[in-house]
Amino acid sequence: MTRPCLGPDPNTRRPAYAAPPGACDCHAHVFGPASAYPFIAERSFTPPDAPVANYLRMLDTIGIARAVIVQGSVHGTDNSVTFDAIASAPQRLRGVAVVGPDITEEEIRRLHARGFRGARLSTVVKGTPSFDFLETIAAKVKPFGWHIVVHVNRSEELTRLAPRLADTGCALLIDHIARVRLEEGVTSPGFSTLLDLLATGNCWVKISGQHRMSGQGYPWTDMRPLVRGVIDARPDRVLWGSDWPHPNQFDEMQNDGDLLDAFAQWVPEENLRRQILVDNPAALYEFT
Repeated sequence: MTRPCLGPDPNTRRPAYAAPPGACDCHAHVFGPASAYPFIAERSFTPPDAPVANYLRMLDTIGIARAVIVQGSVHGTDNSVTFDAIASAPQRLRGVAVVGPDITEEEIRRLHARGFRGARLSTVVKGTPSFDFLETIAAKVKPFGWHIVVHVNRSEELTRLAPRLADTGCALLIDHIARVRLEEGVTSPGFSTLLDLLATGNCWVKISGQHRMSGQGYPWTDMRPLVRGVIDARPDRVLWGSDWPHPNQFDEMQNDGDLLDAFAQWVPEENLRRQILVDNPAALYEFT
């Protein structure tokens, strides 16, 4: 049995910061309802239902126009829940798939037509292929211009993976600032590797999930050096994500309005806010 995790705070607070038109949440999941989209048996956690209608209501409250739904690991490689979620608001939503090495060209083409633009690999959660399948999956999605979403548990994994990731020739997107912990900081090998990958121009990074790495409460000020580190390196390759509905949290749940306000405090320059929230995701995910 997996431990049931918390759902998102249902009382979303309207943030003090007003995001610009076209702002995008580049990292979220939808789960279930399990009666229609069953969870796989081999999973790392059991979330409560978090359907797309609930997510869109949250986005409306915090003032975010667009979003990228990343296929949740509890649904494995059956991307139906994400596919159908995008279909409910196709101008507003894009997707990242979880695919196996046996994925067919026909299926990738079907997902691409619906708005999927990347494939995720992970060493964190069951249900998402590991980097054992990197080269095979990358070769299949590369002709469609998809990027590889890199979800590592520890930042030092990125250092070991970097040569293989670069050799794929695919664009890369590193989740959650490579999960660099507070005690590692900007001088850690993992963070240095991340900066090296960003320098190539073929790598992107998400500001997301930093509250999980923090030693403080809102607004998680101790995470600011990591956030500023990636922005100072490549402001044109940085994205922001809420990580709604915040899976794998069991004891405490933050408010999504606070997450956006924390971003605004980390990034007080409005031109950079606009670049990260609007321009960068529009380029990567082909929003019109």
